[in-house]
Order: sequence, then C-alpha cells, then structure tokens
Amino acid sequence: MSMIHDRVEAARSGMNPAVICQMASGWVVLSDLQYLRGYSILLPDPVVDSLNALGPEGRSGYLGDMALVGDALLEVTGAFRINYAVLGNSDPALHAHIIPRYLSEPDELRRGLPWSYSQEAMHAVPFEPERDRALMEQIARAIQRRL
Repeated sequence: MSMIHDRVEAARSGMNPAVICQMASGWVVLSDLQYLRGYSILLPDPVVDSLNALGPEGRSGYLGDMALVGDALLEVTGAFRINYAVLGNSDPALHAHIIPRYLSEPDELRRGLPWSYSQEAMHAVPFEPERDRALMEQIARAIQRRL
C-alpha cells in the first residue's frame, strides 16, 4: 500500500488531522509542507493508480473537484494563481497537488515550479493542526459554498 492509501484510510476513520473536507471524488487535505500557505492535496476515494484508471465520469468529477478546490484557495488565501500537479511518480496512486502561488514570492521562485524552493525552505513551515485549523475551516466553507 502507498502513503496515499494510508492517508485515505486515516481520513475515512477520522484520524487524519490534515483533512479539510470530503468531496464527491475524495478528500481534500492540507499538505505536510505549508511553505506556500494553503498547499492542498486531493486524495481520491477510492484510491486508484492514476487518472487514466478512472472512467470518463470519474475523471471529470475528480478534475472538477480539483479546480473547485483551486477556486476556494484563490478566495481564501488571496493567491494570484493556483498551480495544479498530478504526478504519481514517487507514490504511484492518484493524487493532485493544488498549490497557491503568491505575488510576495521571490520572482525566480514564483516563476518556477513549486518544488524550486530549497528543501530547507520547504520544510521550514510544516503542517501544524492547531495553527492551520482556521485556514482549513475557511477553505472548507469556501468549498461548501461552491458545491
């Protein structure tokens, strides 16, 4: 089993503290790394290997939910853009990174991939349930208004 499987199981059982909310296609969670405030991940439920493992309706639903989370993040965080990434290389299970980008980022980093930051910078702001709870609640409300 992959880390994605483990996180979905934890979300189902109420044991994943990073859960923002459940959507039709899966679970929205705050990323372990919050160097870009609001960095979220959409975990599919049920877990599948890739977007291509879903039928047309499942694909549309998952990608629609992903964009809806992006809309909510734009509203809540004041980001100027959202980056979306569906990779699945290191953890071969479908999951989408939904990453707010900010005008306050240094130009050379803002124009690059979200992973252009140094490892030190990315790990400098880990997810903290108590600190991040208000942000997670705001994102959940913004998502619910769009459903």
